[in-house]
Amino acid sequence: MITTTASLASRTVFRIGYGALQLERLHDRRAEAVALLRRAVELGVDHVDTAEFYGFGLANEVIREALRPEDDVLVVTKVGADPDPGGRMPLRLAQRPEQLRASVEDNLRSLGVDRLAVVNLRRLDTGPGLRPEGDQVVDLDDQLAVMTALRDEGKIGAIGLSSVTLDVLRRALPAGIVCVQNAYSLVARDDEDILKLCAAEGIAWVPFFPLGGAFPGLPKATDEPAVHAVAESLGVTPSQVGLAWLLHHATNVLLIPGTADPAHLEANIAVGEITLDAAHLATLDGIESRSNDVPIG
Repeated sequence: MITTTASLASRTVFRIGYGALQLERLHDRRAEAVALLRRAVELGVDHVDTAEFYGFGLANEVIREALRPEDDVLVVTKVGADPDPGGRMPLRLAQRPEQLRASVEDNLRSLGVDRLAVVNLRRLDTGPGLRPEGDQVVDLDDQLAVMTALRDEGKIGAIGLSSVTLDVLRRALPAGIVCVQNAYSLVARDDEDILKLCAAEGIAWVPFFPLGGAFPGLPKATDEPAVHAVAESLGVTPSQVGLAWLLHHATNVLLIPGTADPAHLEANIAVGEITLDAAHLATLDGIESRSNDVPIG
C-alpha cells in the first residue's frame, strides 16, 4: 500500500485532491456542482486546485459556496492568465506583475477570503498550450518580486510554480517554492529531472494532464496496451492505473484529477487503494515516454 498523505505548504494532505476545472461542465446545474464538491470532501479530499479563469469564475464561486471553514480544505489557485469570454480561447495571458497582483485580488474576491493559502505562478515556459508573446514575456525575477510582496502583505500564504523548466525552478528556489504543477504523465515524462529536484527540496509535484492527451495528437496513457493489461489484471480501469502509477512513482506526487461526475470522482479517490507490485511497475515503466511540449496558439 502506498503512503496516502504528503506535504503541501507545511500541511499534510491526502494525496488525491480535486481539480476544479471540470466544474464548468455543470454551469447550468449549480446545485450539482456544489454537491459534487461536498462529496469530494466526504471522501477525504482536503486539497482543491482552482483558478479565476476556470469557467469565468464559476469554479471559485462553487468552492466558496460548497466549502466550510470546518472542512479545513487547502485551496490552491493560480495566476498568469485571466478569463477572456469573448476571445478565441476562453483565457488570455496575464503575466505582467500588475496583472498578477490584479489576478490575486480577483481570486480573493471570488473565493471570499482575505488570504489565498497557495498561489501558483503559471509561467507557460513548457508543456502543451499557449506561449507568452510581446509584453507577456516577463522576467521571472519581476514576477517573483510581486509574488513575494503579496506574500509579505499576507494576501497569499505560499508560492507555487506551473509550466516551468528546470532552470526556472532552480532560479526560483530562494523564493520558497512549495509546489510545482507541470504537464506530466506515464506517457510524457519529459520533466523527470524537475520532479527529482522537487523531491530533493521537499516540494510537492502536482501533475496536470496526468493521463496525457490534453490536445489532439498527444500521447494518452489509456491508449497503451500495457496499461490495459495491468488494469485487467487488477480489475480496475486504465485511467486508474495511469493515476496509480503517478502515486507509486514518487512520494511527493499529489494528484488533482477533475470530473463533473460523482461516480468518476469516487473512482479517482479509489486510486489511493490500488497497489502496483514490482512486476506491474516494471511493465508500466517500460512504456516509451513521448514529449508533450507542444505550443498551441
